[in-house]
Amino acid sequence: MNQETIQVTRHGSVLVITLNRPEARNAINRHMAEGIAAAADELDTDPELAVGILTGHEQVFSSGMDLKAFLRGETPIIEGRGLAGITATPPRKPLIAAVNGFAFAGGFELALACDLIVASASALFALPEVRRGLVAGGGGVVQLPRRIPRGIAMEMVLTGEPITASRAYDIGLVNRVSSGSALDCALEIANTIAKNAPLAIQASKEVIQRSQDWPLDQLYALQNERIAPVLASDDAREGASAFAEKRTPIWRGT
Repeated sequence: MNQETIQVTRHGSVLVITLNRPEARNAINRHMAEGIAAAADELDTDPELAVGILTGHEQVFSSGMDLKAFLRGETPIIEGRGLAGITATPPRKPLIAAVNGFAFAGGFELALACDLIVASASALFALPEVRRGLVAGGGGVVQLPRRIPRGIAMEMVLTGEPITASRAYDIGLVNRVSSGSALDCALEIANTIAKNAPLAIQASKEVIQRSQDWPLDQLYALQNERIAPVLASDDAREGASAFAEKRTPIWRGT
């Protein structure tokens, strides 16, 4: 799975995907993109896995698309799936970005493809594509205004200037700013999520992701289509039984 460009490790039911091109500031080339896509598929298809974390080595999350590879005609876009296979079709299971150092351009877009973002205090976020005659088409210009106020998103995109982790937290882009390792903080959140019922988690994520585009008069009907199977599941009965019996539930994903 392109082990030279990413590292995939398991921490119980949490899959950690580490970008591993420190010599290139974790710039995303085709091999890395394919590795991330394959790891996302592993997360979704393995019933033993509940949550994924995307992170980078040392002081950098990712500097974005590998421009040298781009000039050679190489693309990190996976057909039908977007940048690294996750920006247009993110995993069904929760994915957390753990950002140490800077997340610029496509690196920032990878973070935006995640459901939660945890950052170290030194993290920086930017979409500088306009400075290179490019557009943040890997999700930046469409996803950033969905995460933060439109005017702030417009300023970030049109100026290309970075914002700090504390500023990102203030505008609601980042969930938590860690004084230590962003990965350790992300693992703490991931382990909390992993204790919950998998079907309920996935249905909840889907509704939150999609409901912004649903017509208001169909909002609850479309929601109910997705949560009805959860309410009828064995896990729903297990959750109620465990509560009544004052014990920890045993989820089976059915």
